[in-house]
This record gives sequence, C-alpha cells and structure tokens, in this order.
Amino acid sequence: MILSISFFIAVRVAIFVLNQLKAMLKTPKWVRERLLTKWGITVVIFLVYILLINEHNLVQHMRSKAKLKQLVEQKAILNEKIEADQLKIQELQTNQKNLEKFAREQFLMRKENEDVFVVVE
Repeated sequence: MILSISFFIAVRVAIFVLNQLKAMLKTPKWVRERLLTKWGITVVIFLVYILLINEHNLVQHMRSKAKLKQLVEQKAILNEKIEADQLKIQELQTNQKNLEKFAREQFLMRKENEDVFVVVE
C-alpha cells in the first residue's frame, strides 16, 4: 500500500517536473507528441521502475546469471573429483597392496618392528 502511494506520488512529481521542462526547453516535435504526454511519462517511469528500482531488476538479474554460471562450473569440477574419488575407493577395496600403500602414505601406519622415516622435500 505504501509502495503504491509513493509510486503514485513519484509519478505525479515526475509529470510536474517534465511539464516544467517541456515549457522551458525546445524539444523536437516527436518528443513532445509521444514522450512528454501523461502516458509517455507514465511508460518511461514504469520502465525505469521495472528495470532499475524493483527487487527483481536488471542488475540483480545479471548478477544471478553470473552466479549461476559460476555454480555450474563448480558443479562440473566437483563431479570430476567425485568420479576420481570413487575410482580410488574402488581400487582400494579391490587390491590389498594398494590399501596397505595408501594407509602407510596417508596415515603413517607401520608394521610391528618397523621404523617409519618421513622425508619432507
């Protein structure tokens, strides 16, 4: 309700200001006949409101589109990582030597009576 009243007031003020500008400036005939009428001014204000002011404006639309593109790219990267990890899990579940190698490298596990030396490069 408040938004519609403020929008109505903004339209009335814009019409008043544009009527004053119309009187002060010499404008081309097509502008006077089409844009500087009550309907022309209302259409221009409505377009400005729709494209720039409301919560679903053009800028927000462009930001959302860029964010969607970024998320799609991130999804593709994460799907590749998931596939690689699933292959690694399958390999570890099927081959005992690979499982032992993985446990020794990742978790520094060792057999009894065995010393582990970690070399950091």
